Amino acid sequence: MNSIYKQKILILDFGSQYTQLIARRVRETKVYCEIHPFNMDIEKIKAFSPKGVILSGGPSSIYDEDAPMAEQGVLDLGVPVLGICYGMQFLIHTLGGVVARAVDREYGNATIIIENNKDLFHGFGIGTEETVWMSHGDRIDRVPEGFEVLAGSKNSPVSAMVDPARRHFGVQFHPEVAHTPEGTKILRNFLFRVCHCEPSWTMTSFVRRTIQNLRETVGDGRVICGLSGGVDSSVTAVLLHRAIGSKLSCILVDNGLLRKGEAAEVMEIFRGYMGMDLHLVDASQHFLDHLKDVTDPEKKRKIIGREFITIFEKKAEELGKAKFLAQGTLYPDVIESVSFKGPDATIKSHHNVGGLPKVMKLELIEPLRELFKDEVREVGIELDLPKELVMRQPFPGPGLAVRILGELTDERLEILRSADVIVEEEIKKAGLYEKVWQSFAVLLPVKTVGVMGDERTYENVIAVRVVDSLDAMTADWSRVPYEVLGAISNRIINSVNGVNRVVYDISSKPPSTIEWE
Repeated sequence: MNSIYKQKILILDFGSQYTQLIARRVRETKVYCEIHPFNMDIEKIKAFSPKGVILSGGPSSIYDEDAPMAEQGVLDLGVPVLGICYGMQFLIHTLGGVVARAVDREYGNATIIIENNKDLFHGFGIGTEETVWMSHGDRIDRVPEGFEVLAGSKNSPVSAMVDPARRHFGVQFHPEVAHTPEGTKILRNFLFRVCHCEPSWTMTSFVRRTIQNLRETVGDGRVICGLSGGVDSSVTAVLLHRAIGSKLSCILVDNGLLRKGEAAEVMEIFRGYMGMDLHLVDASQHFLDHLKDVTDPEKKRKIIGREFITIFEKKAEELGKAKFLAQGTLYPDVIESVSFKGPDATIKSHHNVGGLPKVMKLELIEPLRELFKDEVREVGIELDLPKELVMRQPFPGPGLAVRILGELTDERLEILRSADVIVEEEIKKAGLYEKVWQSFAVLLPVKTVGVMGDERTYENVIAVRVVDSLDAMTADWSRVPYEVLGAISNRIINSVNGVNRVVYDISSKPPSTIEWE
């Protein structure tokens, strides 16, 4: 990723579940950072020109046969380095210290005592106790030559260390997690006191620089953008519209799998409020015909992706020659597409527009690929987008197809749309819509016995899914008040024809996923 930002922190990922959280904490201080695999080539690291390097934690032991090792040259760049947990052990092992296997793994809250309050612990009192979060299976027997102990605990006498000459730091705990109450203060000390970063990463500066870059990149060319009405594609479209105006054409493909009234709402907002060149393609019947009798979720996705390309390409050709295709790729998409173990161990391939660049031979423009979801919302606010659009919950690319388990029919789509509206209305009424990550209904492929009035019924089941998350990489089921769930259930059963039972999904990600298919 060729960043235009001079104030940059490089995070090398050794596989920690918290790596993305490190990035979020750094970004929150208004310092730009990027995550790259631990084995990033040293020449690329030099070209990146970071103000400092953070080595993440990871699940490995430094003594594992396939333990991840960064290039040693990363320690010779002349910039500050902070090793966290496994990253600290990498520092010790590489620089001649001794890491030993612990008898017992240390996991959970621990208390450290500050022994040196310079630099990393500036503002902390010497001898004070701080609560931190530990998660490691090895212990430190000896620090490398030149290192001093900054803090220690009962189980980890070397909980933090520094080589003041080389400005290399290590912490055995995780300052990025909420379980380390003063962790952000420690990270801020590293960023501002040690690396001398400036808080220049703001969405105002991002918008200004991105618009300038888009103008230079597009030049006299034309851009086609797929617009779904979600916050990512909407912000992408508005940024481009601000930058290149009439050189942008947006296409909204109604695949028949959108929420109730969604296509009309998007057209009204963007044609009226934004004045964009926006084209609606009603392909509802086309998609339903191709999805007839298909129940396998992977087949659904592939058919939807393939037919979307067909429809989109045809419309794009009608609009005239275009050089670029814009899509709303976010930073988590990029991270998930490059595993810390390299391209052969990818977590999840990023497939924002299902292969359009290859098929259409267009150059790809992804103006949001540096941003997390919350930063995208900030950009939307900066661009004066309507709040209801900016705060809209994520919606899957395949639409309601992955929320109807089994065959897709007009009847089943109508049932789900009607139930989904009720979920959204009740969640908003309870003041929860902007507090949770997603809330939606799922139509299950089973029927159950019920009683309505004096008659026996045999009808469909709706599952309600509400989750809390920061970025969708992990999620926990939301503890929605019973009275809200009760209101949702009562309304669905009483007003949605064909449903006689509502259940609540209490699964977290992992091991489950947010969507059911």
